[in-house]
Amino acid sequence: MSRAADLPDQPAPPARRLLLKGALAAGALAAATPAAAHATAPAGRPKAAPYVNPLVRNRADPHITRHTDGFYYFTATAPEYDRIVLRRSRTLNGLGAAAESVIWRAHPTGDMGAHIWAPEMHRVDGTWYIYFAAAPAEDVWAIRIWVLANSHADPFRGTWIEKGQIKTAWETFSLDATTFAHRGTRYLAWAQHEPGMDNNTAIWLSEMASPWTLTGPQVRLTTPEYDWERIGFAVNEGPYVLHRNGRLFMTYSASATDHNYCMGLLTADEDSDLMDPASWAKSPVPVFTSNDTTEQYGPGHNCFTVAEDGRTDVLVYHARQYKEIDGDPLNDPNRHTRVQPLRWKPDGSPDFGVPVADGPTGQGA
Repeated sequence: MSRAADLPDQPAPPARRLLLKGALAAGALAAATPAAAHATAPAGRPKAAPYVNPLVRNRADPHITRHTDGFYYFTATAPEYDRIVLRRSRTLNGLGAAAESVIWRAHPTGDMGAHIWAPEMHRVDGTWYIYFAAAPAEDVWAIRIWVLANSHADPFRGTWIEKGQIKTAWETFSLDATTFAHRGTRYLAWAQHEPGMDNNTAIWLSEMASPWTLTGPQVRLTTPEYDWERIGFAVNEGPYVLHRNGRLFMTYSASATDHNYCMGLLTADEDSDLMDPASWAKSPVPVFTSNDTTEQYGPGHNCFTVAEDGRTDVLVYHARQYKEIDGDPLNDPNRHTRVQPLRWKPDGSPDFGVPVADGPTGQGA
């Protein structure tokens, strides 16, 4: 986050979902939590059980945040694309069996009536916000970014209020909004199609006037330029930010949502001007890809959280267990939420490794 909502800054340990059928033709794209909330576990406390993957089945575009109340909160895309769901658990493993509540449903007509995608829940200034993508029921590819808000301390209670659409520079295909704060400024990063560009979506950044309003200007941080970002569709989407070791790392996903889906990485110095695209260095190669050995395909649309020990960074993402898909991958429901410890290289940059095989992986804390 910075990800201040989940992950206190610390030294590194030692060494649609975007198959955009007709999208272009249709015009088609946290709050800081005290580090004390994630203090180191008492000495001698038993380690948590290994994470068991898949963590949550049939849930794509996962978002997990650890809050000061000690709960992990989980939301993700349901394969019916018609609702926003929420789970919570004291442990990451517990999310798999946790009861799931529907906290909002798509409208039967009009705006927010179709393609309910990629919700993220963030706590900002004492209010819960959910950022998600949705389209009108009568124009299902006119996807835009929308916001819900709930002022109750418990997001399963209170009332979720529709704050409306986040207005960007263009009325074009846009989705996958995430928010983070850095040095007193709140930002929104998202994916959107820029008119006149030969791509489906690029990644954009803007400062925010409120949790549902941009100040502008908006700047493009990355557009699909490498071959691995343009397989099936020319896509950069699903940004997420992690602040570690004096740098901000922004992951994103690229290419079609089949086995070609993969993750890229942007890196900025924490002292740089984040609104200057030149501050962000782009990896020329993907950092997380399908793996035939572990039989995990299309890993992407990730976020980060922290393990129960309050120190170990955890990579959260979705993937399928097979490469070949019949028909449109968007109609295949078997993108499952997965987690694994995030490792660090000696230079302080993230080492994503490979998507691990099904079953237990690493220690939960």
